[in-house]
Amino acid sequence: MSETFYVVPEEQHNALVTAAYKKRGYSSQEAAAGARFCAEASRHGIRTHNALKALHLDHLFGSAAGGCVPKAKIEKVKVPYRAAAVWNANRKLGQATGYAAIEHAIKLADKYGVGMVSVDNAFHYLWGGGYVIEAAKRGYIAYTNCTAALAEVVPFGGRYPTLGTNPHSWGFPTTSAIGYPIVIDWATSVVAMGRVQQLAREGKQLPPGAAVDANGNPTIDPSQAKYLVPFGAHKGYGLALMNEIIGAFIGGSLPTIRNRWSEVPEGEKGTCAFFFQVWKPEAMSAGAFARGRNQQENVKAVIADVLGHGNEGCMLPGQLEAQWAERSARNGGLLFSEAEINAFNELASEARKRKWDLASFKVAE
Repeated sequence: MSETFYVVPEEQHNALVTAAYKKRGYSSQEAAAGARFCAEASRHGIRTHNALKALHLDHLFGSAAGGCVPKAKIEKVKVPYRAAAVWNANRKLGQATGYAAIEHAIKLADKYGVGMVSVDNAFHYLWGGGYVIEAAKRGYIAYTNCTAALAEVVPFGGRYPTLGTNPHSWGFPTTSAIGYPIVIDWATSVVAMGRVQQLAREGKQLPPGAAVDANGNPTIDPSQAKYLVPFGAHKGYGLALMNEIIGAFIGGSLPTIRNRWSEVPEGEKGTCAFFFQVWKPEAMSAGAFARGRNQQENVKAVIADVLGHGNEGCMLPGQLEAQWAERSARNGGLLFSEAEINAFNELASEARKRKWDLASFKVAE
């Protein structure tokens, strides 16, 4: 069954989201970064990480709980490596920190061919794909991962959640080859907790094998889902573990106390860690492409081969996001369901702004 979406002008969306962040004490710059990021997620159809998720996360673990500090300043840690930067985010808003980190990694890549930024004491940055897709559109290859807000995932073969959903996000500059960047972006659980929340809001069920209830029993009811399960059994478990280990090298602490501020022992840390890496495609070119192709022609040929031989109906990662962005552009705004608009009106009440009138929005094509 198809779902009805309503077209909300981006300016109207950003004004409300900015007001909601500023009402919670964030600076104008932070609020603008938060609104910009949420608009990008909505534009690309990432409904699990739109403004509703962002401000809900802030309410649970951020400004209301001390896990995120409005108007915090990023501290740059001195390191002896020219292509690497290490930051102490001091619990600054995750989206503002993420945008700053990807821009700095791009700056390093422009100078050294490759650049990486490691961020300690961070607040969750939401959709990792939003940062790498920005870099890929500008011609860079980019990667990011982070430790998720909470340990909600049970390790393969275990019974207690000791891992985050721990996303990995890759962006590749393939616009000249196929018309849009390839973006490989996933949580390492079968579904993200934001997806659970979205399905609960929409009155829909989870796929089988995605979650368990408080007693460890499998459930497809999002209102009963307490913990998540890694995708691909031991493979998803290994990828989730990777984020925790990278975070540990940066300075991240025990996953089971992350963002559980009433449970963090004295001297321990409950913050997230981010890792960004960006490089210029030409920095990795061996130059010896078959049949005289240049680098971009070679990439296009490889993708065509993958999608040939009877595979012409297969999709590429990032294709759905590109299609949703085209749909948003065609309709002249951001697309939300009636349930989402009702949730935005709860934010409007909090921010003391006029509620959105559903009847004033046109229905999306």
